[in-house]
Amino acid sequence: MSSSESEMTLPGDLAGAVKPTVAIRPTRGIATLHLRAVWEYRELLYFLVWRDVKVRYKQTALGVAWVILQPIVSMAIFSVLFGLLLQVPTGDVPYPVFAFAGLLPWNYFSSALNRSSMSVVNSAHLVTKVYFPRLVIPLAGALSSLVDLLVSFVVLVGVMIIFGVAPSLRVFVLPLLVLLAMVTATGFGLWLSALNVRYRDVNYLLPFLIQIWMYLTPVVYGSDLIPEQYRFLLSLNPMTGVVEGFRWALLGQGTTPLSGPLFAISVVIALGVLVSGAYFYRSTERFFADIV
Repeated sequence: MSSSESEMTLPGDLAGAVKPTVAIRPTRGIATLHLRAVWEYRELLYFLVWRDVKVRYKQTALGVAWVILQPIVSMAIFSVLFGLLLQVPTGDVPYPVFAFAGLLPWNYFSSALNRSSMSVVNSAHLVTKVYFPRLVIPLAGALSSLVDLLVSFVVLVGVMIIFGVAPSLRVFVLPLLVLLAMVTATGFGLWLSALNVRYRDVNYLLPFLIQIWMYLTPVVYGSDLIPEQYRFLLSLNPMTGVVEGFRWALLGQGTTPLSGPLFAISVVIALGVLVSGAYFYRSTERFFADIV
């Protein structure tokens, strides 16, 4: 067949109605994550984040004030139990400031992990009806919690002013520590959100897991209380580096025991959980619409 015979001419109206063809090809390696598609759907990601923030405090009497009350009440309780009664050592820093500086990143992590883990099930009406990169859903859960983190940080600044604590010059490190917390929350959130679609036990396991995880992280106590020969175990918990790093950056609390190689191990573990969680999530998302 000649080239002229293989071509087909369409009328003007039909030619304009022809839709572009989407070629679906098998992918390997990092291409299987479809990160480019996530970037192309960034407006949807922004919408999901904004929707999450609005719905979270809709029809509540106090609204955004809950973001302020939760860390303040927790700080007050921990100050009485651990600061006044148990007299946990905090160096020259008042215990309320010490506790708040630890609660700030932890509250973000626990909130982001909870929302990411429940995001797919809570977005079942979207998953079963329209196409979009499913990776956007848990990412929105982690990003929306940054709003609460920002509000709580302003409260922490006020608490530091009340107690006369000046910030350290290391505050420029805080964005990197927030990024590490977000990477950790997103990584575990990808694993748990995919598992939650098939096993709803995650709904009951997650609150218990977060509670135990908090006491395994030096949030209400300093890592100096851990015997030195066991401190290497702290590097297995990426949130230890985040919490200790926040205090180190804000309050100038000496040198975190996870500095150097141990802190690097925490970062590698966090990145490993993120990458493995992304691949696991992508390998199971094809079944979401059928199960959720």
